Amino acid sequence: MTQPPHDEPTADSPEELREQVEQTRAELGQTVEALAAKADVKARTQEKAAEVKEQAAAKATDVKEQATAKAAEVKEQATAKAAELKEQTALKAGELKAKAAELAHQAQDKLPDPVKEKAALAAEQARTRAGQAGQLWQDKAPEPVRQKTAQGAQLARDNRKALLVATGVAVVAWLAFRRKG
Repeated sequence: MTQPPHDEPTADSPEELREQVEQTRAELGQTVEALAAKADVKARTQEKAAEVKEQAAAKATDVKEQATAKAAEVKEQATAKAAELKEQTALKAGELKAKAAELAHQAQDKLPDPVKEKAALAAEQARTRAGQAGQLWQDKAPEPVRQKTAQGAQLARDNRKALLVATGVAVVAWLAFRRKG
């Protein structure tokens, strides 16, 4: 046999020798098991695959959470921007409406009295003819057409100020164009 290692004392009795042999066998068994585990490529591959799978699942969860948070943030920003734009639009519409009313009043103030009288007379005649046309319409128009027309008229009544301002501006523009031409 070979000589014992220099750092281990030799056995003095057969009993100690047996203990050393048992200890050496146990150590040798552990070493063989470790070498067998390293040599088992399939098991090591499966362990590595399981480890990579767990890492991928954790990463996917992180990415999903980040995407959800980012989507919520973008949605919140879009909602805030939409509200801001809506507010700006309402403000601008109010400014335009006020400006149109001011221009209509200025135009009306600049109109000579004969033009105002003619406009009032024309308006009265228009109302009279509109009443006559309305009566004729009621007598001859089919019911579905009358219903749609009634809805349009109601919409016009609901937005009367805007229609009057637009009409006033159109009349002033027409008169100004007519005088220049």
